[in-house]
Amino acid sequence: MHPATSSPHRWLKDFVLLAAIWGSSFLFMRLAVVEWGTLPTAAMRVVVASLFLWPLLHRRGLVPQLRQHWRPVFLVGLLNSGIPFACYAFALLYISTGLSSILNATVPLFGALVAWVWLKDRPNGPRLLGLVIGFAGVALLASGKASFKPDASGMASGWAVLACLLATSCYGVAASFTKKYLTGLPPLVTATGSQVGASLGLALPAALTWPAQVPGLTAWGAVLVLGVLCTGVAYILYFRLIETAGPAKALSVTFVVPVFAVAYGVLLLGETVTLWMLGCGLVILLGTALSTGVLGQPRR
Repeated sequence: MHPATSSPHRWLKDFVLLAAIWGSSFLFMRLAVVEWGTLPTAAMRVVVASLFLWPLLHRRGLVPQLRQHWRPVFLVGLLNSGIPFACYAFALLYISTGLSSILNATVPLFGALVAWVWLKDRPNGPRLLGLVIGFAGVALLASGKASFKPDASGMASGWAVLACLLATSCYGVAASFTKKYLTGLPPLVTATGSQVGASLGLALPAALTWPAQVPGLTAWGAVLVLGVLCTGVAYILYFRLIETAGPAKALSVTFVVPVFAVAYGVLLLGETVTLWMLGCGLVILLGTALSTGVLGQPRR
C-alpha cells in the first residue's frame, strides 16, 4: 500500500502525538532557558538528543553511512537544529510560547520561498498567493507584538520576533539543502548526524556562556525532556509519519503545533492570548497551507 493511502487510523495517532510533543517544546525551552541561558539550553538539547539517537543508529548498522556523508549532515545540523534552537531559546526569554509557536508555523512558508529561489521550484498562482498572504500575516503579527523600544529588562521584543523568523528561515534553507544534497540517505542517519553536528557547533559557545550556578531540577528535567522527547522521539515519529501518511500530511503537522503550544502556555504558564494573535495566526496558517499546496491542489 502506498504510504499516502494507508488507513487514517494508522497514522492519525502519530500525527496528534507529534503535534502535542512539538507544541510542548516551547514550554520546556522556556523552563530551561531561564536557568541554563540561551546557548547552553540549545547545546544541552542537541547533546541529549544525540545520546538518545546514536544507539538506534548503531543498532541498525548505519554508522558507516554517517561517516561517509558527515560533512553535509553536520552542516544540516547547524541549520536545522543548532541555530534555530538557540534562536528560540533566546526569543522565549522575551516573548510568550504562544507567539513563538505561531511564528514557528511559518516554517513551510520559508521552505517554499527558499525552494523557489534556490531549487527553482516556482510556485503556481495559488501557492504564490499563499506566500503573499502568509508574509502579510507575519507583518501584521509583528506590527502588533514587536517593539524595538527596550523594556524594563533592557531588551526589545522585536529582536525576539526576528530571532524566531531567523530560525524558520534556517529551517527553510535546511530543507532545500537536504533535498539537494542528502536525498536517499536514511532519515535516521540525517536525524542522528544532524544532532551530533549541532552539538559540535554549539559546544564552544555554550561552554563560554555556561551558567555560574548549577541549574535546578526543573531546568535539568526540561532539557532532558527537550532532548529525548521533543527531539529524539519526535524525529522517530516524524519519519514514521512520512512513511505511513506521506510527506504532505507529515508537513501539515506544523499547522497543529501552535494549538498545543498556546494551550500549554495558557494552562501551565498563565500566558495571555489575544484575538489579534489568533487572527494573525489564522492568516499565517492560511498562507502557509496555500504556499505548500495543502490547500488549492486538485483532488485526484
